[in-house]
Amino acid sequence: MPADFDVIIIGGGVIGLACAHALSADRSVLLVEQHDLFGSETSSRNSEVIHAGLYYPPGSLKESLCIEGRKRLYAFCEQYDVPHRKTGKLIVAPSADHPALDHLEQKARGLNIPTERLSREEISEREPNVRAEAALFSPETGILDSHTYMLRLQQEAERQGALLMKRTRYLRGKAENGLWHISLQTSDGEFRVTSERMINAAGLHSHDVAKRSGADTSLFPRLHYCRGHYFTYNGKSPFNHLIYPLPEKDLAGLGIHATLDLGGQVRFGPDTEFMSDHSRVYEVSPTLKTKFCRAISSYFPNVDVSQLQPAYAGIRPKLSGPGESTQDFVIFRDNRAEAASLLHLLGIESPGLTSSLALADKITARLSTET
Repeated sequence: MPADFDVIIIGGGVIGLACAHALSADRSVLLVEQHDLFGSETSSRNSEVIHAGLYYPPGSLKESLCIEGRKRLYAFCEQYDVPHRKTGKLIVAPSADHPALDHLEQKARGLNIPTERLSREEISEREPNVRAEAALFSPETGILDSHTYMLRLQQEAERQGALLMKRTRYLRGKAENGLWHISLQTSDGEFRVTSERMINAAGLHSHDVAKRSGADTSLFPRLHYCRGHYFTYNGKSPFNHLIYPLPEKDLAGLGIHATLDLGGQVRFGPDTEFMSDHSRVYEVSPTLKTKFCRAISSYFPNVDVSQLQPAYAGIRPKLSGPGESTQDFVIFRDNRAEAASLLHLLGIESPGLTSSLALADKITARLSTET
């Protein structure tokens, strides 16, 4: 008995949608998303930055997929009319010979990522409101409308024949006779489908989906839920580019940075707050203003705290906890003897948005070798 689908994807965030777009070119694909909107969790609650690829551990998937994904993403935005802009970014340092800035410059050189070292005077010429002794300018960094990007992925996947279902919850999956027998919950009740392969792209819920598929998650890296808050800044933008401090220790985060949206408004964030669970608590307390103002004033001394307004928060599915070194993306192949093909995508946090198309290509190639 043939399967209903070649591939079923669990999770309709940007990674699931990118996989649906890539795989539906020559496979039958079903994507299921439990919420009312695609990408309503991590994928739409971030800085919407197209990263150049400077920060990540050498040889990691984060590094290689970010660099390749950035090129692919700019091309996709041009081809499919996704609003975006190559704004450039300044990574600022409090001293002229800061070793962390030197390290980033050397790393960029080794990866052939264009950068330019700026002095205090050159920073002032480009960004009069920024205080820093040195900076690294990254011209390849940009911004995009992540919502339109996800809509285009959805539209192109559906044009190629993929079936994308919202308000559909993955209940359980069982492998029998080389196929996945999957139970789904919709507003019309429970129904069952079969598939030759499955991709767990559930983000914050990836470990739960793995358990519902019979996997032993004690073999998985632990998932840590990390919330980041954002504030908007009223009035005219004080900056012409994105402004980033040096990244946090162990790359726990990229620091409370200033990004521009496509309308020119500035927002600051995210901070880093580890949580005990992934409860969808996205409120931003006004009491965080003091913390944000202190961090922002290190490079923007004239920040007006009264102009900071709570905006939104996002939760990142990290594989590193407080005080731990950053961990790479994980593509975990379920190797149980009785299981049909199943790939778990774990810890897909930043730079997941930038990496999405390159990661989808990697998954497509991986599945092709199992044919």
